[in-house]
Amino acid sequence: MTSMRPLAAALALLLIVPAVAAGPSGNSTRAIGSPTAPITIELFSDFQCPHCKELHDETLPSLITDYVNTGKVYLVRHYFLLKFPYSRLSATYACAAERIGRYDQACDALYKTQQSWGQTGKVDEAVCSALSPADAKKVRELVKDPSVAMEIEKDTALGVSQNVKSTPTLIVVHNGKRTPIELAVSYPMLKRYLDGMLTH
Repeated sequence: MTSMRPLAAALALLLIVPAVAAGPSGNSTRAIGSPTAPITIELFSDFQCPHCKELHDETLPSLITDYVNTGKVYLVRHYFLLKFPYSRLSATYACAAERIGRYDQACDALYKTQQSWGQTGKVDEAVCSALSPADAKKVRELVKDPSVAMEIEKDTALGVSQNVKSTPTLIVVHNGKRTPIELAVSYPMLKRYLDGMLTH
């Protein structure tokens, strides 16, 4: 199996790379902003990672308000599985919620209650408590869909192919140059960095 991993990752990359610029398929809310924005940020994260929670809580809201919503940054959020006990399960629920246009609700709920479900494994409760009963039912059905697991694996393979080793990792793309930023960067630092890019 291990010998096939590089080949599998390469095949997954071939399948994904053309779609990266347009973001995830369908009515996904993982890709936000304008695809023609001067800067694209690809974010690889794991819902059980405390640094990802820090980035989600302290940096992303201002980034989205000041740069994504103003057409300066196109943000594409990717799943990237680490070896936490509930990495895969939490990503599966988020991906299932994404299929019905409820990614942000699931994402917010998972980070808000990360410490709790990280200890108990009650990911279903964390996500579904943030959804209507009808949406919760749809999500519970979708978590069993093999294509959901495949999508998460493809995202993770994409990250591996781009040398992502930890989360969160932001890959900032500007004028064809790709620059990785690892761990939770503070908003003031990220703002200075992006403003510098936009003036060149």
